[in-house]
Amino acid sequence: MRPHYKLEAWKNSMDLVDDIYELTGDFPGQEKFGLVSQMRRSAVSVPSNIAEGAARNSDAEFAHHLNIAKGSLSELETQVIISKRQDYVANISEIIDLIEKVASQLSGLYKHVKNR
Repeated sequence: MRPHYKLEAWKNSMDLVDDIYELTGDFPGQEKFGLVSQMRRSAVSVPSNIAEGAARNSDAEFAHHLNIAKGSLSELETQVIISKRQDYVANISEIIDLIEKVASQLSGLYKHVKNR
């Protein structure tokens, strides 16, 4: 089993990807190549970078990929807020809660990796 499968941050970020795909499924057609595409790429980037970092041979590389994942997560959070402001979604509280959970997990994992 690959090491990233065991990480709660990876598991929860995979759930976040599912939620973002579901959320963006009802966006207006004009956003298909705009906000929908951006949100999906940002969401997919989070678990992808966790997995890539976990597969690397050094803690420094893992930490670097965790930082990229945190950046993608912040980008996604901004895009979720934009989608709310544009009235594409009525309620973002559950997704924001999951984003905050993943952010906290990434921060904890980063600290752990940096201190080994």
